[in-house]
Amino acid sequence: MNDLIFFAIFPYISLFIAIIFSLYRYFSDRFSFSSLSSQFLESKKLFYGSIGWHYGIIIILFFHLLALLFPDLLRIFLKGTLNLYFFEITGLGIAIFTFFSLFILFLRRILDSRIISVSSFFDYLLIFLLLIQVLTGIYIAIFKRWGALWSLDTVVPYLLSLLKFKPDISYIKNFPFLVKLHFFNAFLLIFIFPFTRLIHIFTFPVRFVIRPYQLVVWNRRR
Repeated sequence: MNDLIFFAIFPYISLFIAIIFSLYRYFSDRFSFSSLSSQFLESKKLFYGSIGWHYGIIIILFFHLLALLFPDLLRIFLKGTLNLYFFEITGLGIAIFTFFSLFILFLRRILDSRIISVSSFFDYLLIFLLLIQVLTGIYIAIFKRWGALWSLDTVVPYLLSLLKFKPDISYIKNFPFLVKLHFFNAFLLIFIFPFTRLIHIFTFPVRFVIRPYQLVVWNRRR
């Protein structure tokens, strides 16, 4: 029953909440539709943590998306032992790098009094859930080896069943607790998404491409 709620019902609830409240926030408080940067308060830790975090998580999400979109091609590629070793070791290395970058941001958030003064409940909740997500991912990579291969016949069919609105939890119901936590925590991140700084991923500077060029006129005495 718990698996049915967590993995067949909650994913749709989280996606619904994310879409509705993201739209509401965009139209009701568009100024907050950004990362609300605190760089002017502290920049050194932010630089090392943020750069590493963004590059790391983008690469990780790319490989997750690759497995979802092209599972058959990836399965052919991973049939070679060396390819599988390379994929697993590279993924683990990027995950560890991402964790340390995120941990820098976590320390910055809890140790710097200036950052604490501008932090909200959702800032702390978000970074806590992100740490859980990365740590459980590292756990899977180390203790449930060859996940890049076995996930193609378990996780991918499960996610595709969600996309088809025919959730089939039989693919993941026998997974260990920490593996299930990794999946549920991902849905939880989607659930809190519209209430956090993550919303800034939709603020692409598209208008910069089509707007007229800017004229800068210096008005100062010689």
